Amino acid sequence: MTETSPGRGRPTSIAELRAVTQPPEVRNRRNAEHWTASLYLRDLSPYLTWLLLRTRISANGVTGLMILVGWSTAAALLIPGVWGALLAVLLGQLQMLVDCCDGEVARWRGTRSPAGVFLDKVGHYSTEALIPIALGIRAAAYPLEFPADFLWTTVGALLALVIVLNKALNDMVHVARANAGLPKLADTHGETAPRGGLVAKLRRAARFLPFHRLYHSVELTLIALAASLVGLVAGQPEVDRIVVLALLPLATLALLGHFVAIMASRRVRA
Repeated sequence: MTETSPGRGRPTSIAELRAVTQPPEVRNRRNAEHWTASLYLRDLSPYLTWLLLRTRISANGVTGLMILVGWSTAAALLIPGVWGALLAVLLGQLQMLVDCCDGEVARWRGTRSPAGVFLDKVGHYSTEALIPIALGIRAAAYPLEFPADFLWTTVGALLALVIVLNKALNDMVHVARANAGLPKLADTHGETAPRGGLVAKLRRAARFLPFHRLYHSVELTLIALAASLVGLVAGQPEVDRIVVLALLPLATLALLGHFVAIMASRRVRA
Protein backbone atom coordinates (compact mmCIF):
# COMPACT_ATOMS: atom_id res chain seq x y z
CA MET A 1 0.00 0.00 0.00
CA THR A 2 1.37 3.41 -0.96
CA GLU A 3 0.43 6.94 -0.07
CA THR A 4 -2.45 8.51 -1.98
CA SER A 5 -3.74 12.05 -1.59
CA PRO A 6 -7.49 12.70 -1.35
CA GLY A 7 -6.98 16.28 -2.50
CA ARG A 8 -7.52 18.06 0.83
CA GLY A 9 -6.33 21.63 0.59
CA ARG A 10 -4.20 23.56 3.01
CA PRO A 11 -5.68 24.25 6.45
CA THR A 12 -7.23 27.66 6.97
CA SER A 13 -6.36 27.86 10.67
CA ILE A 14 -4.38 26.11 13.37
CA ALA A 15 -7.67 25.25 15.08
CA GLU A 16 -8.92 23.45 11.97
CA LEU A 17 -5.60 21.67 11.58
CA ARG A 18 -5.63 20.59 15.21
CA ALA A 19 -9.22 19.30 14.98
CA VAL A 20 -8.36 17.04 12.03
CA THR A 21 -4.88 15.89 13.03
CA GLN A 22 -5.25 15.60 16.81
CA PRO A 23 -8.61 13.86 17.39
CA PRO A 24 -9.36 12.48 20.87
CA GLU A 25 -8.31 8.97 19.86
CA VAL A 26 -4.83 10.37 19.19
CA ARG A 27 -4.50 12.61 22.25
CA ASN A 28 -5.91 9.99 24.62
CA ARG A 29 -3.77 7.04 23.55
CA ARG A 30 -2.43 5.35 26.66
CA ASN A 31 0.87 3.94 25.39
CA ALA A 32 1.56 5.54 22.01
CA GLU A 33 2.19 9.06 23.30
CA HIS A 34 5.42 9.95 25.08
CA TRP A 35 5.05 12.25 28.08
CA THR A 36 6.76 15.08 26.20
CA ALA A 37 4.01 14.94 23.55
CA SER A 38 1.30 15.15 26.18
CA LEU A 39 3.15 17.86 28.10
CA TYR A 40 3.93 20.31 25.33
CA LEU A 41 4.92 18.88 21.94
CA ARG A 42 1.33 18.36 20.75
CA ASP A 43 0.76 22.04 21.49
CA LEU A 44 3.69 23.00 19.26
CA SER A 45 3.46 20.39 16.50
CA PRO A 46 0.54 21.93 14.54
CA TYR A 47 2.67 25.01 13.82
CA LEU A 48 5.44 22.87 12.30
CA THR A 49 2.86 20.71 10.52
CA TRP A 50 1.33 23.90 9.07
CA LEU A 51 4.72 24.74 7.51
CA LEU A 52 5.26 21.19 6.26
CA LEU A 53 1.85 21.16 4.57
CA ARG A 54 2.94 24.17 2.54
CA THR A 55 5.61 21.99 0.94
CA ARG A 56 5.43 18.86 -1.22
CA ILE A 57 7.02 16.64 1.42
CA SER A 58 5.02 13.49 2.12
CA ALA A 59 4.22 12.07 5.53
CA ASN A 60 6.80 9.35 4.90
CA GLY A 61 9.29 12.07 4.00
CA VAL A 62 8.64 13.70 7.37
CA THR A 63 9.24 10.34 9.04
CA GLY A 64 12.53 10.17 7.14
CA LEU A 65 13.47 13.52 8.68
CA MET A 66 12.57 12.11 12.10
CA ILE A 67 14.95 9.21 11.51
CA LEU A 68 17.80 11.53 10.53
CA VAL A 69 17.24 13.72 13.59
CA GLY A 70 17.24 10.61 15.79
CA TRP A 71 20.54 9.41 14.35
CA SER A 72 21.94 12.92 14.82
CA THR A 73 20.91 12.73 18.49
CA ALA A 74 23.10 9.67 18.98
CA ALA A 75 25.94 11.24 16.99
CA ALA A 76 25.82 14.34 19.22
CA LEU A 77 26.66 12.16 22.22
CA LEU A 78 30.01 11.41 20.58
CA ILE A 79 30.97 15.03 21.27
CA PRO A 80 32.71 14.87 24.68
CA GLY A 81 31.52 16.88 27.64
CA VAL A 82 28.42 18.88 28.45
CA TRP A 83 27.93 20.44 25.02
CA GLY A 84 27.52 17.12 23.24
CA ALA A 85 25.01 15.94 25.82
CA LEU A 86 23.10 19.23 25.68
CA LEU A 87 22.93 19.07 21.89
CA ALA A 88 21.65 15.51 22.17
CA VAL A 89 18.87 16.62 24.52
CA LEU A 90 17.78 19.33 22.10
CA LEU A 91 17.88 16.99 19.11
CA GLY A 92 16.00 14.34 21.08
CA GLN A 93 13.19 16.81 21.70
CA LEU A 94 13.24 17.82 18.03
CA GLN A 95 12.95 14.17 16.99
CA MET A 96 9.83 13.78 19.12
CA LEU A 97 8.37 16.97 17.66
CA VAL A 98 8.90 15.77 14.09
CA ASP A 99 7.51 12.40 15.16
CA CYS A 100 4.26 14.17 16.09
CA CYS A 101 4.19 15.94 12.74
CA ASP A 102 4.49 12.96 10.41
CA GLY A 103 1.24 11.52 11.70
CA GLU A 104 -0.44 14.90 11.52
CA VAL A 105 0.62 15.35 7.90
CA ALA A 106 -0.69 11.86 7.11
CA ARG A 107 -4.03 12.47 8.84
CA TRP A 108 -4.55 15.83 7.13
CA ARG A 109 -3.78 14.46 3.67
CA GLY A 110 -5.38 11.07 4.33
CA THR A 111 -2.19 9.27 3.36
CA ARG A 112 -1.56 6.90 6.25
CA SER A 113 0.06 3.65 5.11
CA PRO A 114 1.86 0.57 6.46
CA ALA A 115 5.07 2.03 5.06
CA GLY A 116 4.70 5.02 7.37
CA VAL A 117 4.23 2.79 10.41
CA PHE A 118 7.23 0.71 9.35
CA LEU A 119 9.46 3.76 8.91
CA ASP A 120 8.36 5.10 12.29
CA LYS A 121 9.43 1.82 13.91
CA VAL A 122 12.77 1.96 12.09
CA GLY A 123 13.34 5.47 13.41
CA HIS A 124 12.67 4.67 17.05
CA TYR A 125 14.36 1.27 17.11
CA SER A 126 17.52 2.51 15.42
CA THR A 127 17.76 5.69 17.50
CA GLU A 128 17.25 3.88 20.78
CA ALA A 129 19.91 1.35 19.78
CA LEU A 130 22.45 3.95 18.67
CA ILE A 131 22.15 6.13 21.79
CA PRO A 132 23.32 3.40 24.25
CA ILE A 133 26.18 2.55 21.90
CA ALA A 134 27.16 6.23 21.95
CA LEU A 135 26.92 6.21 25.75
CA GLY A 136 29.35 3.29 25.80
CA ILE A 137 31.77 5.23 23.61
CA ARG A 138 31.44 8.26 25.94
CA ALA A 139 32.24 5.98 28.88
CA ALA A 140 35.34 4.67 27.08
CA ALA A 141 36.44 8.32 26.55
CA TYR A 142 38.70 9.71 23.85
CA PRO A 143 41.21 8.69 22.70
CA LEU A 144 39.90 5.13 22.64
CA GLU A 145 42.42 2.54 23.75
CA PHE A 146 41.78 -1.06 22.76
CA PRO A 147 41.50 -3.71 24.09
CA ALA A 148 41.04 -1.94 27.46
CA ASP A 149 38.08 0.17 26.27
CA PHE A 150 36.26 -2.81 24.80
CA LEU A 151 34.62 -3.24 28.22
CA TRP A 152 32.73 0.07 27.96
CA THR A 153 31.80 -0.22 24.29
CA THR A 154 30.59 -3.77 24.96
CA VAL A 155 28.45 -2.61 27.89
CA GLY A 156 26.94 0.05 25.61
CA ALA A 157 26.23 -2.53 22.91
CA LEU A 158 24.64 -4.92 25.43
CA LEU A 159 22.50 -2.07 26.76
CA ALA A 160 21.36 -1.31 23.21
CA LEU A 161 20.45 -4.97 22.67
CA VAL A 162 18.40 -5.18 25.87
CA ILE A 163 16.57 -1.92 25.10
CA VAL A 164 15.69 -3.03 21.57
CA LEU A 165 14.49 -6.41 22.83
CA ASN A 166 12.30 -4.67 25.39
CA LYS A 167 10.78 -2.48 22.68
CA ALA A 168 10.30 -5.48 20.42
CA LEU A 169 8.19 -7.33 22.99
CA ASN A 170 5.21 -5.07 22.32
CA ASP A 171 5.49 -5.64 18.58
CA MET A 172 5.86 -9.38 19.18
CA VAL A 173 2.50 -9.30 20.96
CA HIS A 174 0.81 -7.73 17.92
CA VAL A 175 2.46 -10.26 15.58
CA ALA A 176 1.45 -13.17 17.81
CA ARG A 177 -2.16 -11.99 17.99
CA ALA A 178 -2.33 -11.45 14.23
CA ASN A 179 -0.91 -14.90 13.54
CA ALA A 180 -3.43 -16.40 15.95
CA GLY A 181 -6.31 -14.64 14.18
CA LEU A 182 -7.11 -12.42 17.18
CA PRO A 183 -8.32 -8.81 16.82
CA LYS A 184 -6.02 -5.83 17.21
CA LEU A 185 -5.16 -5.13 20.83
CA ALA A 186 -7.04 -2.20 22.36
CA ASP A 187 -4.80 0.49 23.88
CA THR A 188 -6.43 0.27 27.32
CA HIS A 189 -5.28 -0.51 30.83
CA GLY A 190 -7.61 -3.50 31.09
CA GLU A 191 -5.95 -5.24 28.15
CA THR A 192 -2.37 -4.68 29.31
CA ALA A 193 -2.66 -5.08 33.07
CA PRO A 194 -1.62 -8.41 34.64
CA ARG A 195 -4.53 -10.52 35.80
CA GLY A 196 -3.75 -10.29 39.50
CA GLY A 197 -1.33 -11.92 41.91
CA LEU A 198 2.30 -11.04 42.54
CA VAL A 199 2.93 -9.64 39.05
CA ALA A 200 0.08 -7.13 39.40
CA LYS A 201 1.42 -6.02 42.79
CA LEU A 202 4.93 -5.57 41.42
CA ARG A 203 3.54 -3.58 38.49
CA ARG A 204 1.73 -1.24 40.86
CA ALA A 205 4.91 -0.87 42.94
CA ALA A 206 6.87 0.06 39.80
CA ARG A 207 4.73 3.20 39.46
CA PHE A 208 6.57 4.67 42.45
CA LEU A 209 9.99 3.91 40.94
CA PRO A 210 9.43 3.78 37.17
CA PHE A 211 12.99 2.84 36.17
CA HIS A 212 11.50 0.86 33.27
CA ARG A 213 10.74 4.19 31.57
CA LEU A 214 14.39 5.29 31.47
CA TYR A 215 15.18 3.73 28.11
CA HIS A 216 13.43 6.02 25.65
CA SER A 217 15.69 8.30 23.62
CA VAL A 218 14.47 11.38 25.53
CA GLU A 219 15.22 9.91 28.94
CA LEU A 220 18.59 8.55 27.82
CA THR A 221 19.71 11.96 26.57
CA LEU A 222 18.57 13.58 29.83
CA ILE A 223 20.56 10.98 31.77
CA ALA A 224 23.60 11.71 29.60
CA LEU A 225 23.25 15.45 30.29
CA ALA A 226 22.89 14.86 34.04
CA ALA A 227 25.96 12.61 34.00
CA SER A 228 27.99 15.22 32.14
CA LEU A 229 27.02 17.90 34.66
CA VAL A 230 27.88 15.70 37.62
CA GLY A 231 31.11 14.78 35.83
CA LEU A 232 32.20 18.42 35.94
CA VAL A 233 32.53 17.98 39.69
CA ALA A 234 33.10 14.25 40.20
CA GLY A 235 35.25 13.71 37.13
CA GLN A 236 34.87 12.01 33.78
CA PRO A 237 34.79 9.40 32.38
CA GLU A 238 34.13 7.85 35.79
CA VAL A 239 30.55 9.19 36.03
CA ASP A 240 29.67 8.02 32.51
CA ARG A 241 31.02 4.58 33.38
CA ILE A 242 28.95 4.35 36.54
CA VAL A 243 25.86 5.36 34.55
CA VAL A 244 26.19 2.71 31.84
CA LEU A 245 27.06 0.04 34.41
CA ALA A 246 23.91 0.95 36.37
CA LEU A 247 21.67 1.16 33.31
CA LEU A 248 22.48 -2.33 32.02
CA PRO A 249 21.17 -4.40 34.97
CA LEU A 250 18.16 -2.09 35.38
CA ALA A 251 17.35 -2.48 31.67
CA THR A 252 17.66 -6.26 32.00
CA LEU A 253 15.30 -6.22 34.97
CA ALA A 254 12.85 -4.08 32.99
CA LEU A 255 13.02 -6.54 30.08
CA LEU A 256 12.31 -9.53 32.32
CA GLY A 257 9.51 -7.69 34.09
CA HIS A 258 7.96 -6.67 30.78
CA PHE A 259 8.04 -10.27 29.55
CA VAL A 260 6.42 -11.60 32.71
CA ALA A 261 3.78 -8.85 32.65
CA ILE A 262 2.85 -9.72 29.06
CA MET A 263 2.53 -13.40 29.84
CA ALA A 264 0.37 -12.59 32.88
CA SER A 265 -1.98 -10.29 30.94
CA ARG A 266 -4.79 -10.81 28.43
CA ARG A 267 -2.58 -9.70 25.56
CA VAL A 268 -1.42 -13.19 24.61
CA ARG A 269 -4.54 -15.04 25.68
CA ALA A 270 -7.12 -16.31 23.18
